[in-house]
Amino acid sequence: MSFSTKIFLFFLLFLLIHPLEAIPSIIPLNGSCTDRCGSIVLKYPFGSGFGCGHPAFSRFIKCTSGVLQFSTGTGIYTVSSLDYSTNTLVLTDPFMSTCSSMQNSGSFTLDHSTPFSIMKQNIFVLLGCSTTSAVFDPKQDLCDTGSGSNVCRGLYSCKGVTGIGLAPNGPISTCCVYDPPVPIGSGYGLNLPRLQCSSYSSIYGFGGNEGDPMKWQYGISLQYNNSYYPDDSCKNCEDSDGFCGFSGSDESFACICRNGVNTTINCYGRGYASSGTWRHKIQTEMSGGGILFLWMMMLFM
Repeated sequence: MSFSTKIFLFFLLFLLIHPLEAIPSIIPLNGSCTDRCGSIVLKYPFGSGFGCGHPAFSRFIKCTSGVLQFSTGTGIYTVSSLDYSTNTLVLTDPFMSTCSSMQNSGSFTLDHSTPFSIMKQNIFVLLGCSTTSAVFDPKQDLCDTGSGSNVCRGLYSCKGVTGIGLAPNGPISTCCVYDPPVPIGSGYGLNLPRLQCSSYSSIYGFGGNEGDPMKWQYGISLQYNNSYYPDDSCKNCEDSDGFCGFSGSDESFACICRNGVNTTINCYGRGYASSGTWRHKIQTEMSGGGILFLWMMMLFM
């Protein structure tokens, strides 16, 4: 075999083994991020599923069958609204009581690790509490007996109280507008069994109708940490019509493109594909093919 033939075979083998390094952006990686979940627009740091948005948010927020959901240790709640101008969102608990419908509720907790905190204007009302409940201990002072009494009267005037075994316009001695002993924020917990209460309601606004509980705004309003805003990498990704996300065990930044390609920079063809699994598999197959081709060529030279 001549020296020039050996050089030719060497370069041919190199191209067979390393064809993907020159064109990393053409590998489809099954991108699944979307910019909407039902009627709610999704922007960073929020995402539609795991790998989309910021990893700190992805652990708690996901889009399921067109419904944006928020998960905590006590359940899964629907995100009914999301306001980027105020960094707030509102949760709806299907078991929470309102004026029109009251029922036995579960507990609600907000984990310490979340980037969310409960907004101060939320009013938590405990309903159908036992007279032996700790919330009525005069030494603890856990109930708002001022303006809270008006809230209790409003809710106990609703026909929905029959759902927890009470008569409309009955005494409010089993109602408590809860003033927790610790500041409201991440790590907040509302344990109804421990507090010996049947149900709870949360009011985040009165809508200018303080005297009509049917028009109150029911839900849990949360504020999210605004320190997760996009850096230049995310802005470059979004400018190329991609979604900012993350990948790998280290949850490093990834730009997820609409055609299913993940890159490290943007969707204009710059950067590297971020799926090591696909690259390794194809490179392995090409390497094997290159070696086999070289062996066959040497047999016939």
